[in-house]
Amino acid sequence: MIVVAVASGTSADGLDVGVVDLAVEGDAVAAHVLDTWTEPWPAGLAERLLAVLPPATTTARELAALDTEVGQAVGAVAAAAVARAPGTPTLVVSPGQTVHHEVDGDRCLGTLQLGQPAWVVEATGLPVVSDLRARDVAAGGHGAPLAAVLDALWLAGGTGPRVALNLGGIANVSVVAPDGGTLAWDTGPANCLLDVAASRASDGRLSCDVDGAMAARGRVVPGLLDALLAHPHYALAPPVSTGRETFSAAYLDGLLAEHGHPAWDDVLATLVALTATTVADAVRPHRPVDVVASGGGTRNAVLMAALADRLDAPLRTSDELGLPVDGKEAVLWALLGFLTWHGVPVSTAPAGTRPPRVLGRISPGDAPLVLPSPLAAPTRLVIPTPAEEQSA
Repeated sequence: MIVVAVASGTSADGLDVGVVDLAVEGDAVAAHVLDTWTEPWPAGLAERLLAVLPPATTTARELAALDTEVGQAVGAVAAAAVARAPGTPTLVVSPGQTVHHEVDGDRCLGTLQLGQPAWVVEATGLPVVSDLRARDVAAGGHGAPLAAVLDALWLAGGTGPRVALNLGGIANVSVVAPDGGTLAWDTGPANCLLDVAASRASDGRLSCDVDGAMAARGRVVPGLLDALLAHPHYALAPPVSTGRETFSAAYLDGLLAEHGHPAWDDVLATLVALTATTVADAVRPHRPVDVVASGGGTRNAVLMAALADRLDAPLRTSDELGLPVDGKEAVLWALLGFLTWHGVPVSTAPAGTRPPRVLGRISPGDAPLVLPSPLAAPTRLVIPTPAEEQSA
């Protein structure tokens, strides 16, 4: 079946779209990535979404308006994706925009995503899978990083542990053993603090440090780096999650004030060092044979160089393995929606620590809802590389 996924990450920097042809082949799910791209938010909507993050306060009226407008925006993008798809999609996946993720130490107390799926159904006429995090949280998980589900199926096998690294607003890793056993968690900030600093440095003209140009001109401020590394999140044992509620603009502003407001280039260089250090420290004890990176942070050459310098394993991008670095998250949501549609339970926890659950909720489309018979849980995900696609 062809699945359309439309999602936005913690950076709220656009709507990532994926059109994926998924099929069951024995014990594997085969995923052919037909297309991925990013669409901008309607004017002003991303800024309003970021404006409700703590320590800000908001109103029920604004949350209701955002829930509607995000749903309408996703619906419009999904309808366009359905129209341009090379085939006939039968399912849309819309995980929604996370606006709050409440974590207390190593426990997730709740999570909230906005984007009313009824608008997506109305725009496309297709059934929609949404709200994919809440059931995992209710079952004792963190609802994040759900990338562990894809990574466990995709990277199992081989001669040793492999690590999938996503550099979105928050950095998360999945350590995948050869037998598929997986430990996944959020290591800390990736782009969220870098984007705040780039915006402040440019008086709002830039939403990110393009190619790491400002960080390349700066020098690490040791005292500021030590203060950043002292955050208690880094001392927690995985699996743990975090978000922009914790690593907020206000958090960064407070530390910069304590350290005399260093030059912005130096701030950005220090934040690059923070992400590279915390990711490397998290990964190193697992002695992976390689690290496969994806997400917007892979476009930051300075960050990638800092990671390569600190990691004890080869660093490459998911492009090499058939998943576009900017599209992996959209493919993840398509896969999760496919598994939900087929009644396959999944878990973000290490094997044996918590029973898996079927995630999300399904909103029927215009036609009567007819679900397929449940599938046995797959053990592998097969994604052809670009070279394999061309040869086929």
